Amino acid sequence: MTSKKIRSALISVYHKDGLEPIIRQLQRLGVKIYSTGGTQRFIEGLGVEVEAVEQLTSYPSILDGRVKTLHPKVFGGLLARREEGHLAQLEQYDIPEIDLVVVDLYPFEETLAGTDDEAEIIEKIDIGGIALIRGAAKNFNDVVVVPSKAEYGLLLHLLKEQDGVSTLPGRKELARRAFLVSSHYDTAIFHYFNAGRVGDAFKKSIPDSQALRYGENPHQEGVFYGRLEDMFEKIGGKELSYNNLVDIDSAVALMREFKDTAPTFAILKHTNSCGVATRASILEAWTDALAGDNVSAFGGILISNARIDLATAQEIDKIFYEVLIAPAFDTGALELLAKKKKRILLRIKDWHVNHRSFKSLLNGVIEQDTDLKIESADELKTVTRKAPAPEEVEDLLFANICGKHLKSNTIVLAKNKQLIGMGCGQTSRVDALRQAILKARHFGFELAGAVMASDAFFPFPDCVEIAHEAGITAVIQPGGSIKDQESIDFCDAHGMAMVLTGVRHFKH
Repeated sequence: MTSKKIRSALISVYHKDGLEPIIRQLQRLGVKIYSTGGTQRFIEGLGVEVEAVEQLTSYPSILDGRVKTLHPKVFGGLLARREEGHLAQLEQYDIPEIDLVVVDLYPFEETLAGTDDEAEIIEKIDIGGIALIRGAAKNFNDVVVVPSKAEYGLLLHLLKEQDGVSTLPGRKELARRAFLVSSHYDTAIFHYFNAGRVGDAFKKSIPDSQALRYGENPHQEGVFYGRLEDMFEKIGGKELSYNNLVDIDSAVALMREFKDTAPTFAILKHTNSCGVATRASILEAWTDALAGDNVSAFGGILISNARIDLATAQEIDKIFYEVLIAPAFDTGALELLAKKKKRILLRIKDWHVNHRSFKSLLNGVIEQDTDLKIESADELKTVTRKAPAPEEVEDLLFANICGKHLKSNTIVLAKNKQLIGMGCGQTSRVDALRQAILKARHFGFELAGAVMASDAFFPFPDCVEIAHEAGITAVIQPGGSIKDQESIDFCDAHGMAMVLTGVRHFKH
């Protein structure tokens, strides 16, 4: 029989909010209620009859509440199949059937976020509750499991609209949700104990999900796992797509490097920046970022580290873009930009970055530390006779940041804190440099006095030779090639400055 009438329920929850309507419906239906501790007192406070689990088991809650429900009289009634052999054993040992289990686990993750007191954290590892969830979910053929507050609405519908009669598909769906809750809970506990260790197992659990219109292409399904609302306030525009999210991630990673600097604007296309500029005002930053490549900017992702004012919004509004991200918008700017109903406006609230990153490949997953390293002026090692001038050092550091966030192989050309040319995703560093020079010249930039950044070392002196011919005067690179000296010697012979960072920034 697939339909089951709820006649008995075991309720043990940490948070009591949202529980009262459920108790009232169970009372209306004449359901026998068993409960423990604070939940029992809450139910009694509502004037509803409830039997203490201690009365059922003939054992009190012991060990400071660590053991309350772990008893055959509880788990027997929970796990028994409603068939002749099991029912006979229940009768033999005077064990009542339990048809419904409602659990809200100890708040382990919330406790972890609020304290580093190990004793307090450990006490919030739920044992009995997680066992109740797993036991009820295993026996979904006969038992309804409600594993968290998120399922209270489903239970209320079952009690009010179906008069407490559950269906097999409904019970199986709740069992699925139960194992989602229990697996996420166990994963959080594992990460607490595994802190600082790498390599034992790959475990990730993000319970919040959002279905996307499609994936990278229309024939692919797409889902985002996470809480976008923690990072952004979506002010207007159409729903975010898979590709939007990938580009937004790249945009935030880049602008995070500039969030505490002078006004900076960046324009990205297919995760790569095609325009970046730092200026005295956000309008100037926008104007010079756009000048870097006003063709690729069409349909791009725009991001600012400063408030968007009306003057800047009026200029931005002249082009088509997909997403605009900023920490704030003036009222007039927002009113203007919001008129384009499909264009997405995001106010960034948190420049969050995951300290570990991963991707699926082959028949598994690779995981690594996120590249959070960025070099400062005092970390640069000048290896040429000529040292870069102070303004060149600023440009070199600016170019180095831009290069870090472009696909390898990459070369960045910068001048006056403006990205004026870039080559990325090339199979050779020479090709990347030639692409960067070609783009810079195409958009009318004078390369004399510009600087060059490379995401990895130069295996040959050919790149510095080409750079010199173009008018570039200073170079930043990681170093580490067995032929570093050849590039250094060429720079010395032609009056160029070169600094080494000692840090490679590959991005594949």
